Amino acid sequence: MSAGPQIAVLDYGMGNLRSVEKALEHVGARAEVTNDHGRARAAAGLVLPGVGAFPRAMQRIGELDLGELIAERLEEGTPTLGICLGLQLLFESSSELGGAVGLGLVEGTVDRLEAGGLKLPQIGWNEVAWRRRGELDEGLPDRCAFYHVHTYAPAPAREEDVLATATYGAEFVTAIEHAPLYGVQFHPEKSGAAGLRLLSNFTRICAAGLARAA
Repeated sequence: MSAGPQIAVLDYGMGNLRSVEKALEHVGARAEVTNDHGRARAAAGLVLPGVGAFPRAMQRIGELDLGELIAERLEEGTPTLGICLGLQLLFESSSELGGAVGLGLVEGTVDRLEAGGLKLPQIGWNEVAWRRRGELDEGLPDRCAFYHVHTYAPAPAREEDVLATATYGAEFVTAIEHAPLYGVQFHPEKSGAAGLRLLSNFTRICAAGLARAA
C-alpha cells in the first residue's frame, strides 16, 4: 500500500470519482472516495470533483453539509483541489440554469463560454497557458494540452488567483491557485502524462502540509 498522504475525494453523487481516485493512487496518494465528515477531516487533502449542472451540485453539497466542511478544512490550511464543475463550485455564483449561489471560497462568478459560434459544450483537448509558476504546475511546460468538457467557465474577480488560461472562441480561465485552494476546469485524470504530473504536484503539496503539521 502507498505511504503517500491520504486524500479524500468528496462524493456528492456528481463526478468521475473512481477515475480521479485511481489517478491519485497512480501518483502515490492514498485516495478515498467519501462524503463522511470524519474521514474528510482526517485527510491530508481534499478533492472536489464534479460533472453536471451547478445548481444541482450545490443542492447535493448542501444536503450533505459539505460546504461548511470544505471551508473549515481550508481554514485549517488543508490543500483542496476543485476539478471541472468542482472548480466552478468554489466561486460565488453561476449563471447556469437561471443561476445559483456557490461556495464563495473564491471571489468571482461562473459564466457561459463566449465561444464565438463554436460548438458547446467544448469537448476535447485544449492548450493551456500557465500565467505564472505555482506549486500546481511545477515541472509542466509553459503550454500543454489538457482534456476539457464544459460549457461554463469561472471569471475570478482577482487577477492574482488566475494560474492558467485557454482559448475556445475567446480566452477563459482554466486554472486557479490561491493556496491552499487550487482548481482546474479541465480533467487531469483524463489528460495523460501532464494530468498525472499535476495530480502528483497536488499530492506533494498535501504531503508537505502533513509534514509541517507533524
